[in-house]
Amino acid sequence: MITDPFFYLCAIPAILLYGMAKGGFGGGIAVISVPLMTLAISPVTAAAILLPILVAMDFVAIWSFRGQWSRINIKYTLPGAIAGIVVGAFTFRYLSEDAIRIMIGLISVAFCLDYWFKRKSTVKREPNALRGTFWGSIAGFTSFGIHAGGPPISVYMLPQQLEKTLLMGTFAVFFTVVNLVKVIPYAWLGQFDHSNLMTSLVLIPLAPIGVRLGFYCLHKVSEQLIYRLCYFFLMVVGVKLLWEGVGNLVVAGG
Repeated sequence: MITDPFFYLCAIPAILLYGMAKGGFGGGIAVISVPLMTLAISPVTAAAILLPILVAMDFVAIWSFRGQWSRINIKYTLPGAIAGIVVGAFTFRYLSEDAIRIMIGLISVAFCLDYWFKRKSTVKREPNALRGTFWGSIAGFTSFGIHAGGPPISVYMLPQQLEKTLLMGTFAVFFTVVNLVKVIPYAWLGQFDHSNLMTSLVLIPLAPIGVRLGFYCLHKVSEQLIYRLCYFFLMVVGVKLLWEGVGNLVVAGG
């Protein structure tokens, strides 16, 4: 297992933040976790270590939001998400992490700017099979690479203005299935070596702590503030990913 103290200095807050996001407190912050861990290890290793921990978090989130999820949205988004994972698995060796960062960043920033600056509509968007399949597939694809499915699925879900526990419960069910499906291609690609699995095992006790902390905060904070936090963190993460992706490509090109 990894013994570098600096790795744990990065990994512990990254996992707690991801857990809080799964518990409902500012879903966009989850995307920060892999980049934070990559300060100490490679993105591929970070994603492999994080996946078993995410599965543990998902089960805690499912239990926390039991019975509170939108069945129609799960029906519309999961087929596309699974297709996105399959595409990600077969193109894994050819993927540019920086290109994925730029794609997610553009989607996130454009979505937030549209939300903040367009004339606000009081009409809620209804679940839609075409939009759900499209954004679900993007979420599955980006989730496979760097566990960054949150922004794309938020683009589909947030305009529906669901009650906060229903929104977070739907996210919980969606990502439980997505992460369980991802285990198969991750194992096929050989990402679960002994070192990665042992490191995951050491860190996995943090999973329920982070989720329950986020769940506690969700029920102590107003629904309006939760949505503001989601959009705010979505914007911060989008700018960060754009900066990193473009910067790395410029350096590589130079």
